[in-house]
Amino acid sequence: MCTTLKQLKSELTTELDSILNYWSKHTLDTQNEGFIGQIDFNDHLITNAEKGSVLNSRILWTFSSSYQVTKKENHKKIAERAFDFLSKYFYDAEFGGLFWSINFDRTPKDTKNQIYALAFAIYGLTEYYAISKDEKALEIAKKLYFKIQEHSYDPINKGYLEAFTRDWQPIEDLRLSDKDANEKKTMNTHLHIIEAYANLFKVWKDETLRNHSIELLETIEKHFINTETGHLRLFFDENWIEKPDVISYGHDIEAAWLLLQCAEILEEENLIANYKKHAVQIAEVTKEGFDSDGGLWYEFDPEKKELIAEKHWWVQAEALIGFYNAYQLTENEDYLDIIFRNWKFIKKHILDLKNGEWFWGIYSDYSLIEKDKAGFWKCPYHNGRACLELIKRIKT
Repeated sequence: MCTTLKQLKSELTTELDSILNYWSKHTLDTQNEGFIGQIDFNDHLITNAEKGSVLNSRILWTFSSSYQVTKKENHKKIAERAFDFLSKYFYDAEFGGLFWSINFDRTPKDTKNQIYALAFAIYGLTEYYAISKDEKALEIAKKLYFKIQEHSYDPINKGYLEAFTRDWQPIEDLRLSDKDANEKKTMNTHLHIIEAYANLFKVWKDETLRNHSIELLETIEKHFINTETGHLRLFFDENWIEKPDVISYGHDIEAAWLLLQCAEILEEENLIANYKKHAVQIAEVTKEGFDSDGGLWYEFDPEKKELIAEKHWWVQAEALIGFYNAYQLTENEDYLDIIFRNWKFIKKHILDLKNGEWFWGIYSDYSLIEKDKAGFWKCPYHNGRACLELIKRIKT
């Protein structure tokens, strides 16, 4: 078992290299440009799968961010490939939005404007601009930000609405995925808008953007963080009437560190102080989601008192950052113990030691969840970012 921070940092540096190698070697689509839309759990390439904008944007962010650490030209080239593909085929120059998905042959498929996807495009584009200084990337990021503010922002009740048609009209089905409630305001989308806006602010010090971002952090604190329980509220209508849902341990611990990071980027002292408290409280209550093997369960339904007994790759990745962040804030070594046990669990059950990358996850009986290795939702972003964040944060 990894027992020192120096050892953990070394192992995560090796793992980051392994993740990037997998995506470099297996996902480049040499027939249709960009990246393969899907690789199944057996590492079979589904060459005619649709290509999701979220996958492409997350590849763009991961390789752009990783290049700042690895300095490998190949990583920069893959980031450039992702940018070229996004700007050519996902960005909708006619209506100023972003296609949710395209067919494998690069023709548009689902043309709705899902604000979550626009946010991830901004996140990736701004990270790419940081390494390339390509003004086109920053220009598209700004345009997407302006479109979000124009169409998604709710000036009466605050917050942001979920989705629109290609030409920015209301849309009936607002959901990100089949498992989500069909509600107009969601924690998940708000979390990733602020993530995108803060990253945009790092490269474009616009005061209006900063004000929008500060208001968004205040809105998240007011509506999505349940300070009584420490968990996040997930779904609301446009008037902030909650639709109660599950406890999502992965989103809880991701928000714990990410919202604080956004407040720090914006240099808003009151929000930094508040989000430090939230980060520790959320980490404390997320402890309840850990199994004795060090893995963090996916979700819990409080109404049914029922555990969704799965351990997903991305939940483990966010736990590594969220609990290290809590350790940094408190110097409580109990959090380090959680991290070491969680990393041991990841190495034993989540890493694909034969073919590379991380499996989707496991069920309670330790059998594999037979879902994508790469796909619409399976990207190098969560696990790549966990490696990057801890490599940066561990000062040994």
